[in-house]
Amino acid sequence: MNQEEYFGISSINHLPAILKRIAAQRMFLVTGDKSFLESGASAFFTRNITGIAVKRFYEFGALPRLEDVERGVKMCRVFAPDVVVAVGGGTVLDIAKLVNLFSLWSGSISEFLFQSKTVDWKVKPLVAIPTTSGSGSEATHFAVLYVGNTKYSVANQTLLPSVAIVDPALTLSLSPHHTAVSGMDAFSQAVESYWCIHSTDESKGYAREAIELVCSNLITAVHKGTEESRIAMAKAAHLAGKAINITKTTAPHALSYALTAWFGVPHGQAVGFTLPSFLEYNSNVTAEDVTDQRGVEYVKKTVGEVISFLGCATVKSGKEWIQQLMKEIGLATTFKELGLEKTGAIQKLLDDVNLERLVNNPRGVNNLKMEELLEKL
Repeated sequence: MNQEEYFGISSINHLPAILKRIAAQRMFLVTGDKSFLESGASAFFTRNITGIAVKRFYEFGALPRLEDVERGVKMCRVFAPDVVVAVGGGTVLDIAKLVNLFSLWSGSISEFLFQSKTVDWKVKPLVAIPTTSGSGSEATHFAVLYVGNTKYSVANQTLLPSVAIVDPALTLSLSPHHTAVSGMDAFSQAVESYWCIHSTDESKGYAREAIELVCSNLITAVHKGTEESRIAMAKAAHLAGKAINITKTTAPHALSYALTAWFGVPHGQAVGFTLPSFLEYNSNVTAEDVTDQRGVEYVKKTVGEVISFLGCATVKSGKEWIQQLMKEIGLATTFKELGLEKTGAIQKLLDDVNLERLVNNPRGVNNLKMEELLEKL
């Protein structure tokens, strides 16, 4: 499925023409609560979106949970829109994608999740407009869904938004903390995509550019929030999204979901938490535990390339570079800094690790190896 992309300051101005072209009469609008107002998106819609009936859905939490998607689906079915527009961070975009998919599905979402149903229906056009520079959800064909504290990934080509509008101006109001956690998510996705067993030349091109943009701009975006750094981070997040749309993510993401679901650790902080450790871990791949069919030397070369993108020469310096980056943007690198009791937290992470993402890692990971790695944090 091809996607229309618009990138740059004021690119949101393309929205009225897009809606006119598809003859939109009824818009189901999924947004964040405060972010819709603070980003300036609300003012834009008030000024520029006229002659269209709009139903806004925004009452949900920080994670895309089943019960919230079900409420959105009911609301969307009653309203019967001809277009869905999502304006917000990763959770907002994922909820919009899922609501758009399941509002046209006659069964229950649980039935779809657990019985591997085929999507044989056409979804409504979806316009995705991110207000953070992190998830890259506007560029992917999957969405996260939490059932209780268990994370599922719904993947289908119909989930890829028809249109992505990446306007860095909508990120100018982000707080330093939100800039840091969303930027770390983009960085982790790019690094993981680069070493993923499913990587291709295309995905690695996106991932490398994203890594280099983050390295040059994230600290400035967090501490100064300059327009130039915001533009660069918006591009990095979008490229990282395009990269994982091809490859998906690996071990750091696999361990992150339990940190978020059980302990409320923001997603970007959670994925970055084990990233330096897995850089070192993957660099020590052997013939016995390599999972990438391209072999041990390929994986070692790939990890070495990631280290070089950071401007480092050794695994040790690369690991320390990422840890220092996290410290400079105010993120934790140890369980103590997260305020978590280590033993209990590690057990939760081991019990709830996401196997779907873990198997994408280029070096095999079992519970014993994960426990050893986590103990050092």
